[in-house]
Amino acid sequence: MDVSMKNLLLAGIGAVYHTYELAAEALNEMVKKGQLTVDQAKELNEELKKKAKAEESSDSDSIDADTLKGILQDLNLATKDDIEELKARIEMLENN
Repeated sequence: MDVSMKNLLLAGIGAVYHTYELAAEALNEMVKKGQLTVDQAKELNEELKKKAKAEESSDSDSIDADTLKGILQDLNLATKDDIEELKARIEMLENN
């Protein structure tokens, strides 16, 4: 797996996990305030876990390398060659 694709996948998984953590904290706070019962919070927490796992698996299955390359091309980001060319031009200008 390409390193950048792996990093994007890991970032997506991290975002899903972070969202789950925030939601779990919100549920705990609602229980403390008496807005939810412990049983309701447990049920919602289980639903969140299922959705997080489903999202995690669908993220990894929904994008392939060609799709990712197309997305990155559409973003029109500077390539390594572009940066090297700019470095060479700056060096040439500094030496003149």
